[in-house]
Amino acid sequence: MASNISTRHDTHSTTASSGWSTKRIAVTALFCAVAAICTLFIEFPILPGVTFLKYDPSAIAALVAGFAFGPGTGSVVSVLPYLVHLATESGLYGTFMAIVATLSLVLPASLVYQRHTTMRGAITGLVVGAVVCLAAVILANIVVTPLYMGAPRETVIGMIVPVLLPFNLLKIAINCVVTALVYKPISKALES
Repeated sequence: MASNISTRHDTHSTTASSGWSTKRIAVTALFCAVAAICTLFIEFPILPGVTFLKYDPSAIAALVAGFAFGPGTGSVVSVLPYLVHLATESGLYGTFMAIVATLSLVLPASLVYQRHTTMRGAITGLVVGAVVCLAAVILANIVVTPLYMGAPRETVIGMIVPVLLPFNLLKIAINCVVTALVYKPISKALES
């Protein structure tokens, strides 16, 4: 009589069905924690006279995660840490804008880097991500900010060149340059 018991050697592994190893899950959680700390406690204005727009380095953690473990991990780190903002003064608007800004930078950059895992691929990915991010945040500001602020759309459009464009260009540049500088050392530390 044949046995119905499988002879397959099953071990507890998250890799088998999901493609996410236990290490990847743990490191993703670590990156999420770092990004959440950055977004909650390390934020400051970077444009003189424009104190309502603040920079935080959380996107750097998401970019490094995306380069190290792929677009899926980068996307998780681009979304989960910002959900804490739902309980802060940023609320739904701040949470949405932060997710749009980070995800639109990280996803294209990590997709390009996943195909070309060289320094050139990383730089190309960062440039592509920067362009997509800039377009996404400007569009999101035009569509969402009037709803949130109750200001006419024309007022928001009038803020693009003097305020929104320089702020976002500076923010994206900082994120990309720092990521290019720290990715390799962090990646090597993760491999050990």
